[in-house]
Amino acid sequence: MSVLLDPTGELQPAQRERLPRPGSLSDKTVGLLDISKPRGDLFLDHLAGKLDEMGATVQRYRKPTFTRVAPVDLRHQIVSECDVVIEALAD
Repeated sequence: MSVLLDPTGELQPAQRERLPRPGSLSDKTVGLLDISKPRGDLFLDHLAGKLDEMGATVQRYRKPTFTRVAPVDLRHQIVSECDVVIEALAD
């Protein structure tokens, strides 16, 4: 059991089971979520190249602003289009 901390002001941390991780990213669709912090896109550009070399399909997404959680529509889009997601933070 893992404890997930939500930085949006949770009063009690949610406890959830970790989802199983894929054995390989080859033939998987990997979503890269840029949270709109400076230089996050540079990190994701590099990561996208590495994932491409591994045989993954890469989908890119961007939050409108890093100061708020991702909009519900964006989260639903990512879940429906991707097998796994990587969220980038940078400054």
